[in-house]
Amino acid sequence: MLDLELLRTLVCVADEGSFTRAAQRVHRTQSTVSQQVRKLEQTVGKTLLLRDRTGSNVSATEDGEVMLAYARRLLAIADEAEHALMAPLAARVLRLGIPEDFDVARLTLLLARFAASHPGVRLETASGMSTELRAKLGSGDLDLALIKREPDDGPCLAAWPERLVWIGAKRHAALAPHCPVPLVMFPHGCIYRKRMIYALESAGRAWYGAYHSHSLAGVQAAVAAGLGVSLLPAFATLESHQVLMARDGFDPVPSTELAIVSNRRVPGSIEQQLVCALQQAIEADTRDPAIA
Repeated sequence: MLDLELLRTLVCVADEGSFTRAAQRVHRTQSTVSQQVRKLEQTVGKTLLLRDRTGSNVSATEDGEVMLAYARRLLAIADEAEHALMAPLAARVLRLGIPEDFDVARLTLLLARFAASHPGVRLETASGMSTELRAKLGSGDLDLALIKREPDDGPCLAAWPERLVWIGAKRHAALAPHCPVPLVMFPHGCIYRKRMIYALESAGRAWYGAYHSHSLAGVQAAVAAGLGVSLLPAFATLESHQVLMARDGFDPVPSTELAIVSNRRVPGSIEQQLVCALQQAIEADTRDPAIA
């Protein structure tokens, strides 16, 4: 085994061309520097440095030149390893997608706690329609996504049924069967929008888009203001809403599914910890007695 300290001394003496100057540079006595070079020569069984006739200057032998080339490489690798181990670790980036139409009041607080308890992770969260989130998962732009979908629509890490209800304003005026139903709608691609349209057209009822919004808060506010009716998860109803039943002319619709999907078959430990955090937030909503 070559001693890195001896190699460092050899390089220093060769660079300075003198044992005296090398000793001054490394803050050691000349005899100590000479002993270290001699010890290295004994280790490799070769003469590495030669003094000139005056004894004040030294130069590398042919074997010394070979050793110097290796010594510089070995020392550079050692310095690189030391720097890599001592430097702070780069933050692991974890990219999460959440639906544009999702109530994130509890979720954002939990994600903030997750980020605070994982200082080595940089959590990047983006919102969008579930169709957009699926596409970003497929392209590798997201690591995990919380999406709305049809039940059992492919593999996932966790899933929950979403009970959907028709909602109107608190003092919703009954609509005559022959009147078109004003709908408060999310954009094209939203599963709630599809369910609304399919349910009404299957029942032979006309409809029109009275209000469109990308956000859950926008849909909730429009319904509360009396602009129309909509279809939302039961947990997203507000005090200012009235749940509409079959007696109001709105038959129940099948549940959708809220699922956590990964872009990898086997997520890493950090992804699994984030999944657990998401489960806590979502299950807290679905267990809320106020929305049961």
